[in-house]
Amino acid sequence: MTNFLTEDFLLQSGTAKRLYHDFAKDLPIIDYHNHLPPAAIAQNKNFKNITDLWLGGDHYKWRALRTLGVEEKYITGNASDEEKFLKWAEAVPYTIRNPLYHWTHMELKDPFGIRELLSEKTGKNIYDSCNELLKEPGFTPQALLTHFKVEMVGTTDDPADTLVHHKQIATSRFEVKVWPSFRPDRVLNISGGDQYRRYVQSLAEVAKIEITDLSSLLDALKNRVEYFNEAGCRISDHGLSSIPYPSFNYSQIEAGFKKVLAGGDAGAAGIKESFSAFVLLELCKMYRQKGWVQQFHLGAQRSNNSRMQNLIGADTGFDSISDEVQAASMAAFFNHLDKEDTLPKTIIYNLNPAYNAVFASMTGNFQGEGIKGKIQFGSAWWFLDQLDGMKEQINTLSNLGLISCFIGMLTDSRSFLSYSRHEYFRRLLCNIFAEDIEKGLIPADIDWIGKMIQDICYYNAKTYFNITRLT
Repeated sequence: MTNFLTEDFLLQSGTAKRLYHDFAKDLPIIDYHNHLPPAAIAQNKNFKNITDLWLGGDHYKWRALRTLGVEEKYITGNASDEEKFLKWAEAVPYTIRNPLYHWTHMELKDPFGIRELLSEKTGKNIYDSCNELLKEPGFTPQALLTHFKVEMVGTTDDPADTLVHHKQIATSRFEVKVWPSFRPDRVLNISGGDQYRRYVQSLAEVAKIEITDLSSLLDALKNRVEYFNEAGCRISDHGLSSIPYPSFNYSQIEAGFKKVLAGGDAGAAGIKESFSAFVLLELCKMYRQKGWVQQFHLGAQRSNNSRMQNLIGADTGFDSISDEVQAASMAAFFNHLDKEDTLPKTIIYNLNPAYNAVFASMTGNFQGEGIKGKIQFGSAWWFLDQLDGMKEQINTLSNLGLISCFIGMLTDSRSFLSYSRHEYFRRLLCNIFAEDIEKGLIPADIDWIGKMIQDICYYNAKTYFNITRLT
């Protein structure tokens, strides 16, 4: 392991090393989008073991294990935690050239200080060593966030959530900002049948507003936006295959929504896009009034394996990249809001690399006076948050927009160990700039380039989300 994962990992020149170590390495982290469980942060209990911390909910690892033919009982099934970890240890050597290989060993190195390569031979010792460390107070959820110099955590939360754990954190002595993010995907799924009706009822109950039509639905959503805002929310998020085209007949979707509430699903699919467009436009206007940032994660084709979804549920590793067309509906949607001066700060994330240029060029159409980078081409995510995917996103944004305005990386993870992804991104970013300097493509003004790297890694996000540093 002498030449792997050294202090200069990914830094392929003296210039790259200087940029990373002098400018990027020690910056705090603003993790404005992730799926960390607020309850775990609030309760701040030690993890049961490394499997509990590391493998639970990680569908990246689950997909790799399935590709190797590992039985499901060792992935999401009833095998013991030790057995699951040892199966993962056995699999890791076969993940070489997948980002999982890098992430695995970066996460063992920091925070555990383990530099051995994980394998079938080392698995048992590493399992025991990690478990001993996890008993210590320095390895609770709050301690890990502090260790990684996280300044803000943006969780992902349903409008019907009570946010009780966010409130608990906010009134505690914990100094990291843990902000909820408003994610209303479920309210848009009008073709969801009884499950959808149950969800609307839960939304009505928490908002204390009877939902009988579109007007009362919007009243309930407005109530929840206000509630989230009071709890510290400053960001919304939407996981969509594409942004719906902003064309609808109010009377038609009103009638269709009422029929769905009454148990009639026959016509729901026919109004799904127009219903989504209407509700989403109204939500965006609410976000603008509150000064929120809105995020759109676009291009996923979800729950492809119906057999496995029926067995173990959704979000378990059976999603992939969609080839759905994006540009026309996105442009029309943003234009609709821009004409009314109701377009909030917006981040668009692309999952299909074929559309990188589409997304990057789209941002230039709707920028705003007095706001640096109002519309952002978000960081490479999900299937693309690996070296090639991040490099392509950075290069496309550099060519078609301004990389200097970019708000940088996020984890988009359910794991408290995933902060190595920020380090991964920062190392790659420094190496990209250094390569340009070495080739004579940009000036060798280390202080200026270093400042730009600091902006991308930290300061741009700090300004964009209006985060004041805690003392």
